[in-house]
Amino acid sequence: MEKLIITGGNPLHGSVKVSGAKNVALKALVAACLTNEEVIVENIPLISDFFVMVDIMQDLGARVHIDGHKAVVQMDNFVSDTIPLDKAAQARTSVLFLAPLLARIGRANIPNPGGCRLGARPIDRIVDGVRALGAVVTYKSEDGYFHAHAKEMTGVTYSFSKNTHTGTETLILSAVLAKGKTVLKNAAEEPEVDDLIVLLQAMGARITRNAHREITIVGVETLHGTTFRISPDRNEIVTFATAALITKGDIFIEEAKEEDIASFLEKVIAARGGVEKKENGIRFFYHTPLLATDVTTAIYPGFMTDWQAPWAVLMTQAEGNCVVHETVFENKM
Repeated sequence: MEKLIITGGNPLHGSVKVSGAKNVALKALVAACLTNEEVIVENIPLISDFFVMVDIMQDLGARVHIDGHKAVVQMDNFVSDTIPLDKAAQARTSVLFLAPLLARIGRANIPNPGGCRLGARPIDRIVDGVRALGAVVTYKSEDGYFHAHAKEMTGVTYSFSKNTHTGTETLILSAVLAKGKTVLKNAAEEPEVDDLIVLLQAMGARITRNAHREITIVGVETLHGTTFRISPDRNEIVTFATAALITKGDIFIEEAKEEDIASFLEKVIAARGGVEKKENGIRFFYHTPLLATDVTTAIYPGFMTDWQAPWAVLMTQAEGNCVVHETVFENKM
C-alpha cells in the first residue's frame, strides 16, 4: 500500500473486533517451542513483527502454518542454536528464544538487540535472571552475541530490581521446565503476562500468582500441545475508543475487558466521555463536550505510555487545558 486517502468529518458508528495482542502473540510463538507437540494459536495479528518471529522459528527448525488469523506451530527438534543477527535486529522479542533453546538443547546464541553497536546492557536483567537459574552466559562484543549454555536449569527465588515485562516473561519461560520451584518477586503484572501464563498452564505448566507482584513456577518434565486464543490488543482498543470520542461517534468494541484498560476508562469518564460496559465488550460514545483531563503514565495497572499520544490528540477537542505527563522508565527489557 503506497498511500491512504482519508475523508474525515464523519462520526464513527458500529461494532468492531480488534486484533489479538501483539505482546502475547510473539511470546506465544516462543512458548510453543517448549514442546515437540502441536500448538495452535488463534486470533493472531498479521503484523510484520509476527512474521519475523515466524521466520526465526523456521530457521531454528519449527514448522509453522498460518491460516488466516490462526497459527499452527510444531517444534519437533531444534536444528540450530543461533538467532540470525539481521532478524533479531527486526524483532527485539527474539531474545526470548533463549528460554526454549536452553530448556531443550542446553545452549543458545542470542544477538544483543540491535547488535554490538549498543553494547551489552539492554537485556542485562534477562541475563541476570537466567544466570540465577543456572545458565552460564557470556557476551562477546566482537560478534554482538550472548553465548549461553546450561546442563540443567534449577529453580531459584529471584527478585527483579525494576519492573520488566519481557524479563518476567523470559524467566517464566525459562523456569517451567527447570528442576524445582522458582519464585519471581517484583514480577510484571500486565494482562499480556497473564495471557502467557494461561497458555503455559494449558500446556501443562504449574504457575501461580500467589502474592502481589509474585509468581511461583514449579518445574515439570515436559509440556504438551494445546489450542489457545489471544486476548484483544489493549492499544488497539484504546485507539478505536479515542476515534469514537473524537469524531463524536458511537463504537462497540467486542471482547474488550474492563480490567485490561481500567485506568483508561477512569480517565474517559473523568473527561465526560461515554462508557457502557457490557458482557461481551465495551461501548464508547460521545454525549457531551469533553473536559480536559490530566494523565500521568505508569506501569500496569496505570495509564500506559503507549496511550499518551491518542489521549493528547483527544484532548485537542476538550474544554480547558490538560497535562499529559510521561513517567520516565529505564529500559524494561
